[in-house]
Amino acid sequence: MSQPTIPVDLILSKLAEDAKQIQIRSQKASEVLLEKMDTSIATTPSEVVYQEDRIKLKHYPPRTQTRYATPLLVVYALINRETMLDLQPGRSVVESFLNQGIDLYMVDWGYPTRKDRFLGFDDHINGYMDNVINFIRERHGLDKINLMGICMGGTFSVIYSALYPEKIKNLITTVTPTNFDTDKGLLHLWMKNVDADRMVDTYGNISADLMNFGFLLLNPARLMIDKYVGFTENMDDKIFVENFVRMEKWIFDSPDLPGEVFRQFIKDCYQKNLLIQNRLEVGGKQIDLRKITMPVLNIYGKFDHLVPPEACESLIRYVGSTDTENVCLDTGHIGIYVSGKCQKEFAPKIAAWLKDRDAAETPRKTHKFPTRQKTLSKKSVLTETSVRIAS
Repeated sequence: MSQPTIPVDLILSKLAEDAKQIQIRSQKASEVLLEKMDTSIATTPSEVVYQEDRIKLKHYPPRTQTRYATPLLVVYALINRETMLDLQPGRSVVESFLNQGIDLYMVDWGYPTRKDRFLGFDDHINGYMDNVINFIRERHGLDKINLMGICMGGTFSVIYSALYPEKIKNLITTVTPTNFDTDKGLLHLWMKNVDADRMVDTYGNISADLMNFGFLLLNPARLMIDKYVGFTENMDDKIFVENFVRMEKWIFDSPDLPGEVFRQFIKDCYQKNLLIQNRLEVGGKQIDLRKITMPVLNIYGKFDHLVPPEACESLIRYVGSTDTENVCLDTGHIGIYVSGKCQKEFAPKIAAWLKDRDAAETPRKTHKFPTRQKTLSKKSVLTETSVRIAS
């Protein structure tokens, strides 16, 4: 029986063909990387209509006739920035809302400095959020507005809605942790053993670089290896490169986290799970989720490794509202806002849900909602004077 021969000529031919393709792609990649690229983010026009300390309230001028009686305020997390919702033209939640005719506002939490280390849940929710919402109510002459919270911003929005149900018409939560008693997701396991007191007492504000490194370690193979391998395989695609750079700019444009916010978030939420038990206290008041009687839309990602479904889905069983809905999308924590598939589902779902609940209220003719001056704890230092920008 004769031995099979190795087709050396075919192997060499294939290697030569691959080498030629690599050379062509490398030349194209060089041209792409050296030419001018558009990697700007958050390009949708907006104006700052209110400012207090580092906090800014952005309003997006309508692109079409406003078709909703009630404006929508979006509250992003204090970790990373709200520019995620407007990452690139054509794939922007902000654009989608405006195209639907929503009158849109968004909170920009800014970049905390050393003096902000003492500002906790009370200062951000009963102070900044309440002042912003009162400003919008006064500007439109309305008793209630629509509120949408994202991640930690969603947790804040849930707390706010329980404290001030008379000010919120509809509540939307997206990838929002409310039940922290779960072992799904490495982040929840880690946080149960973090010494928050030691970290805050040592560092004050929690460094954005430290938090980003921790998030990368949650899935190092995908977040630190796979994505850069994917980048090298697509360097000859200008659109891919531009979108890749946009995402990297957003990831590493991260503010530090105020120390007292971190302390309370870890101890009272991740470690004691007080919110879902109606035992959390903010500003001396106990948070009772049963006071959330407005309609609630709760959206989360099936494959979210930061805020798994188990941390989100139970919220609607604890609120007092009889008009509630859970929506689970087949995506992760960030994909819910930027993936092409979710762009076709996420914003249109919210817009339709709000439209069904948009019965106009009788506007108030004149009413001044006072700006609440923050009452800081004994540990706190005075913040800058509040500043209003003419609307």
